[in-house]
Amino acid sequence: MDNNAVIDALENAEVSFEKGPETIEEGLDVDDAELVQLRRACRLLSAASLLLDRGYYTVVIESSFVVMERTIQFRLIHDGAMEPSEVISSHRRLYQRGAEIGLYDDSFADDIAELWNQNRTRTYYRLGLATEAQAVAMRNLATKLHQHLVGGSRIGHECLC
Repeated sequence: MDNNAVIDALENAEVSFEKGPETIEEGLDVDDAELVQLRRACRLLSAASLLLDRGYYTVVIESSFVVMERTIQFRLIHDGAMEPSEVISSHRRLYQRGAEIGLYDDSFADDIAELWNQNRTRTYYRLGLATEAQAVAMRNLATKLHQHLVGGSRIGHECLC
């Protein structure tokens, strides 16, 4: 690559991740893996609401799916059904794991996996255009699922929403 500015930016990005933490995002300076996932979901939900007001529908849809996944992961760790270091490589598998421990039923897990498969991929890769109605619906789904799963935990008071 001949563009030195891009190469320098890549090197700076790599160095920024190698350095020890300096200024950490407020609210995410916790050590518990479950709280990190919970609070990431809270931050993404807040960002989705702000971006919805700005008309960034694709980003809201994408963020809403991530909110749901971080919240499910929070509960899996919180309920002892997942190790903090465990990586689930499939969205469908993550949704299934939530059903396996009773966070919701199998039908809901299948429906949300299919929603991800059919719609997130389409809007993300611009095979379909994101609309305001879709963004609102996804943000509302993410909000309701987040509230439901956090409300069913013993540490709902740790939520930043």
